[in-house]
Amino acid sequence: MTFLAIDIGNTRLKWAQYEAPAPGARLLAHGAEFLENIDKLGDGPWSALSEPKHMLGCQVAGDALKRRAEEQMELWDVAPQWVVSNSEEAGLRNGYDHPTRLGTDRWVAMVGARHRVLRRDGPRPMVVVMVGTAVTVEAVDIEGTFLGGLILPGHGIMLRALESGTAGLHVPTGDVRDFPTNTSDALTSGGTYAIAGAVERMVQHLQQHAGEEPACIMTGGAGWKMAPHMTRPFELVDNLIFDGLLELAQARFGS
Repeated sequence: MTFLAIDIGNTRLKWAQYEAPAPGARLLAHGAEFLENIDKLGDGPWSALSEPKHMLGCQVAGDALKRRAEEQMELWDVAPQWVVSNSEEAGLRNGYDHPTRLGTDRWVAMVGARHRVLRRDGPRPMVVVMVGTAVTVEAVDIEGTFLGGLILPGHGIMLRALESGTAGLHVPTGDVRDFPTNTSDALTSGGTYAIAGAVERMVQHLQQHAGEEPACIMTGGAGWKMAPHMTRPFELVDNLIFDGLLELAQARFGS
């Protein structure tokens, strides 16, 4: 009764096969492909997998890419299911003005983070940060209600915007410095501290709203770059979206 989890982001499709659709299930296989290589999955790494009984995924890259991924699953007799953000699921309530318009990656990551914090600490407010092509910063209260969040450009988008809009800024990537003394370091430090500042502001907002310090969780492909530069400790979680998909899968399919 294996379970296939899929996360289609802005640049890559990530997948993981688990022994069962349940939190803590044993990981059997995993991988990632750039979006332009999705059509190689069926004849490539997926051809070696045992047939999954269930599949659940989230995607932010559009229906065309979702259909391409589904075509690669035709080697199995499995019905693909995709998360749609809604008003409430798996113990999380959605405070977005239009719940279905919330990005499914954001929703699934918050589900994963909520249950991670509950198991470790019990009910706590939390700030969930995903650092990738874009950066999202979410606030969830102690009752499990998503209060709202921020969306910022990631490092790459910031640098490309500056390069295209400003003369003479086509420079190599620099290092994060307290007092940058060259353009490369100034650009890298500026982007890093812009993200860190937005995150810190959300932490302050939530702490004032909730009356206690929130749990702080960070994920995403570039999370390891940001975590050392935060003003307070963040727990860095590699596969938070897969954690969320496992929680949702248990609610939908059972374990």
